[in-house]
Amino acid sequence: MTVSRHGGGARERSYWLDDPANVTKLYRGVWVAGLLLVAADFVLHRHDDLAFAETIGFYALYGFVACVSLVLAAKLLRRCVKRPEDYYDH
Repeated sequence: MTVSRHGGGARERSYWLDDPANVTKLYRGVWVAGLLLVAADFVLHRHDDLAFAETIGFYALYGFVACVSLVLAAKLLRRCVKRPEDYYDH
């Protein structure tokens, strides 16, 4: 039984990602899905316009680099748009 931090003795709702075992299962599932998609590159033949796009795992690597680039760009953008902690208090 989990007690809420907000007082009143009400029970805090437990979600399925609160259990570390479920997070591990999800993490492993994403890895398996990614490996299966890369393995599909061995079976499927692509008809791409660019020669380097036909290499095995190109789209997986491209997607990973794009995702990491977006996260790093968001960290830089945060510096431009963040407000002080008491911005809305006045």
